[in-house]
Amino acid sequence: MDTTTLPEWSIQQVAKMAGTTSRTLRHYDDVGILTPSRIGHNGYRYYDERALRRLQRILLLRDLGLGLPQIADALAGRDPEGNAHAGSPTAAESHALRSHLTWLREEQNRLARQIASVQHTIDALEGGEKLMADKMFDGFDHTQYKDEVEQRWGERAYADSDAWWRAKSPAEQKAWQQDVAQLSADWVRAAESGAAADSDVAQALAQRHVEWLRSVPGTPAANPGGDVKAYVLGLADMYVADERFGANYATADGGSAGAEFVREALQVYAAAHL
Repeated sequence: MDTTTLPEWSIQQVAKMAGTTSRTLRHYDDVGILTPSRIGHNGYRYYDERALRRLQRILLLRDLGLGLPQIADALAGRDPEGNAHAGSPTAAESHALRSHLTWLREEQNRLARQIASVQHTIDALEGGEKLMADKMFDGFDHTQYKDEVEQRWGERAYADSDAWWRAKSPAEQKAWQQDVAQLSADWVRAAESGAAADSDVAQALAQRHVEWLRSVPGTPAANPGGDVKAYVLGLADMYVADERFGANYATADGGSAGAEFVREALQVYAAAHL
């Protein structure tokens, strides 16, 4: 037995350990952020410890809400403006981990507040006590994406979309949410049917999706001078990279196939029409 052989894992093993799919790992290779350590004579992809560490960092950055282009910059040691980071790669990785830890602690705090809020409601209902309205919604922050939107597209983008939403009546808000939910359900149904990304049904959904994005003031899709194609492609990547958004397109097996289907269909649509 050759004890000098470095350990490695197949693409299926890595996908299972990381909670992702082989398709996603192949996409990461296609966009240049995660290359297999070797490809066997049978065409199978294998990953060594160095590749696993890189994948871990990709997943951490993804959970922070970064799109694939921003992840590529971070892995290459560049800041959002394309400038090289000062310090060693180790320092850059440490910074990413610390940022991720901060985000996890914020989420932990928010969830703890939600748990306490719901427990208060349960206790009041079961004990016949009076509900304290100021405690019922602690931790339920409906502007939780405010900072993220402002960072990505500017303060004006959030202000315009927020004003547009608040101007709607409760009935209008409910109707809009139902339309969005229906679009998501139609995406999932098409994905589960096995439709191809370039099929008529997928491209009709992609057109509806882009029209929906154009309907929200403040987004690059609604801005006459905005780069609609880049915006749509960026969101398409985010649906797969960020489970918060990908959950809207989760198929019955709970995997990311639905989000991947949406991404591919939007990529086809963008190439042809945007």
